[in-house]
Amino acid sequence: MNWHTLAQLLTVIQLGQKARTMDGIRIVIRTTAGLVWADGRLQGQPIQLQEHLFSDLWTIYEDDDTLAWLPQRKQHTERTLEMLENQYVEWRAERITE
Repeated sequence: MNWHTLAQLLTVIQLGQKARTMDGIRIVIRTTAGLVWADGRLQGQPIQLQEHLFSDLWTIYEDDDTLAWLPQRKQHTERTLEMLENQYVEWRAERITE
């Protein structure tokens, strides 16, 4: 099982995947709307980056709830890569013309 800090988690979690803290109390899911709470009283609400989240270790996993996101994951990943490539091309073009 791989454990991630919050910053690492934000870079590797994919659409539809869930992550939980070591104690299992906090669980989030990556959706097209961002990272949201997967259960508890804040279920469905976007997470707010607060101090206590930075000291947690998170593990990423998939379960029955995440299966619904699989068809969208490939398209979402391709779109994200396309946006990054476009930003790089624009940056490079600006740099060359300077």
